Amino acid sequence: MVRIAYRNGKGTFRTDSNIDNLPALLKQCAGRDGMLWVDLFESYDDKSERKPLLEVERLLRETFAFHPLAIDDALTESHVPKVDDWGDYLYIVLHAVVFDKNLDEIDTRELDVFLGRHYIVTYHHEDVPALEREWSTVQVDDRHGRRGPDYLLYHLCDAIATDYLPCMEAIDEVVDDIQDQVFEEPSPRLVARVLKLKQAVLNLRRILSPQREVLSRLARDAYAVIDEKDRIYFRDIYDHFVRLVDLNESSRDIIAGALDTYLSVTANRTNEVMKALTIVTTLFMPLSFITGFFGMNFFGGSTEVVLPFSPIILFGATALLMVSIPVTMIMYVRRRGWW
Repeated sequence: MVRIAYRNGKGTFRTDSNIDNLPALLKQCAGRDGMLWVDLFESYDDKSERKPLLEVERLLRETFAFHPLAIDDALTESHVPKVDDWGDYLYIVLHAVVFDKNLDEIDTRELDVFLGRHYIVTYHHEDVPALEREWSTVQVDDRHGRRGPDYLLYHLCDAIATDYLPCMEAIDEVVDDIQDQVFEEPSPRLVARVLKLKQAVLNLRRILSPQREVLSRLARDAYAVIDEKDRIYFRDIYDHFVRLVDLNESSRDIIAGALDTYLSVTANRTNEVMKALTIVTTLFMPLSFITGFFGMNFFGGSTEVVLPFSPIILFGATALLMVSIPVTMIMYVRRRGWW
């Protein structure tokens, strides 16, 4: 699916253009100080076989004349956030977060952006809520299109950063709930939840840190397609991502601490159980000894046993052996330093 939003130099905004009009729209933007936004959405029914549409590749290669390496990067959904300067345009990879209320699934969706002096091209495989909100806003708020594509990119980055904040707040609430359950009702199901949340936080860390550097470069480096007066806006988004990285690191430490606490609580409960079992064993040990020792038949019984020595000698030797074995074990244990 291809969506086109065009604003000419007179302020007229339209979204009814088609692909065949793109070359003419590009010329009009360059000549009349207009703005063009092309959104390319390529969904896949079978995610195991992702083959880029030839129409999208032809559009990027022929209409916009992007470099083949940049096109290959855009059509391959496996990149961390980055920014490449190709002179007349920037190729930017961003990641938006998508999550549900219970944090059963936390996912990031890649958004590829080509930013030129008079145009912005976005390409994605899945729905990106932040982009959809910005697409709706740009049609009713003339300020987004009037100030150029770089200002539009700022609002798009701001919408992406805004979606991360509720995710971090939800993670904090879940972590607080986990900490309460660790002491009240620890269970293997809780461990699985902690490990799943820990993996999600680590995945966010691999995205947030590079994305923070992308905004840092957009705010500080001199790019031909970004006006110097607009860099301060990207600096504001950079501050947001610095905070997000700090919140993510804090959540990661708290989750690791909750896991350690769970293991400690479980170990303490196991120790209490072993202590109770040891007490029971100790209480019954003298009874077992008495019944076992005096249950031995030293002085005859139903079966007549012919011994070469007196039963009294056998009784004394057995008693001596039963005393010497524990004493020998105690001496051995103390020599090894185990007690």
